[in-house]
Amino acid sequence: MRITNNMLVNNMMNSIGKNLTRMEKYENQLSSGKKIQVPSDDPVVAARSLKLRTDVAEIEQYKRNIKDAQSWLDITETTIGQVGEILQRARDLAVQAANGVFTSEETQKIREEVKQLKAQVTHISNTTYAGRYIFSGYKTNQKIMDENGSFIINVNNSEKIKFEIGVGDDIDVNVPGGDLFNSGANAVAGPAPVGGLIDGFNRFINALTTADNAGTNEAIANIDKGIDNVLRIQADVGARQNRLELTANRMESDTLNFTKLMSDNEDVDMAETIMNLKNEENVYRASLAGGARIIQPTLVDFLR
Repeated sequence: MRITNNMLVNNMMNSIGKNLTRMEKYENQLSSGKKIQVPSDDPVVAARSLKLRTDVAEIEQYKRNIKDAQSWLDITETTIGQVGEILQRARDLAVQAANGVFTSEETQKIREEVKQLKAQVTHISNTTYAGRYIFSGYKTNQKIMDENGSFIINVNNSEKIKFEIGVGDDIDVNVPGGDLFNSGANAVAGPAPVGGLIDGFNRFINALTTADNAGTNEAIANIDKGIDNVLRIQADVGARQNRLELTANRMESDTLNFTKLMSDNEDVDMAETIMNLKNEENVYRASLAGGARIIQPTLVDFLR
């Protein structure tokens, strides 16, 4: 086969172009810090990168869910603690009134304070988080109790609001209102049910109104049951908060681990890339020098 000058030039230009492309590849890696610019550069790295990025995005969503769940449980814990403080104050007043040494005027003052404590309980029952009533079960857009202490809606204690905090892992964040305000029973729309928290306050107020010492002593027993119920719920909420804290710590570790895996998969080794770039630059310069020797003077050059 006859080799012409044009063939030599074309082959030389193709080789120089390939060398320039390889050098450009390493220049792009060095400037971006990434092994690939498009999936076709390395489909395996690209596929693994996509999977790792998806995993990291899921973890970040779980972390946001955990924070939301923690906030919900924090406001619930605070509210339940306030109910406990109200019950403890009511108990102190009941013990004082049961001594039978107060005048009618002093008893009336106790009665008025107990009424205010009851009003505070009804107010607390409609506590909200981010615009949602925390004790209303699934009906988070509705109040559970009116100002008289009557349940407005039905709330079954099985109405658990769950937050997904991991793969196949969720947690209840709410306390159904009946569990707290109806001594563990369901909340049923209507007047304050017998045995519930509000019913206990009503009985205590009536006992103070009629100077019923036996009724006042009974109020102490009812309040003690209410306090025990509050402690039970507080323990449950505290256990859930501890679980969320452990899960949050695990998610932070997962974030670090997956971020490192993603970095190992995508990021270039700077020292190696610089070395490769230098090698390709030397090859490119050599190809230019060799090309200059291949393009020999032609007859036209001598005719000029």
